[in-house]
Amino acid sequence: MITSIGGWRTVGFDEEWAALRAEAAERGSTAMQLNRLPEDGPAPGPGPGTSKLASTPAEKSAAANTIDNELLTSTKKAGDHADEANGSAVSAFSGWATATALKKVQTTWDGQVKTLLGRLSKERDGLRSTVTTLTGVDTGRRDRLNGIKTPSAFNSYE
Repeated sequence: MITSIGGWRTVGFDEEWAALRAEAAERGSTAMQLNRLPEDGPAPGPGPGTSKLASTPAEKSAAANTIDNELLTSTKKAGDHADEANGSAVSAFSGWATATALKKVQTTWDGQVKTLLGRLSKERDGLRSTVTTLTGVDTGRRDRLNGIKTPSAFNSYE
């Protein structure tokens, strides 16, 4: 559907989509094949030797401490400051529709601050538990590998 609005010509979605598909077909483009690997080389992604962890337990601990000691504290303080300032504004506009709107804004703000504080807490807890989790995985794999016995001529001497 083509319509004219204030001198502007607009095209409906179906027409625009059909035009884009036709252009792609003319180019013979297969750049967006999501159902298979590229035919001319290896799959994209990290190659051999890039599987190292990007951080250490000390870095994770430092990040968790930053969240705990700085971000959570600052976020709570900012939320409380906004509560005080908004409360003053609500009092000043008492009896006006503005006061009602400011109360609604405050409720939304409080919900957003609470959500952010919860998210930061989960990130902090995740950083702290990652070290334990990865250590457990490493220990488990080491134990499984140590349990593998390879045949050897020396086995008879054990």
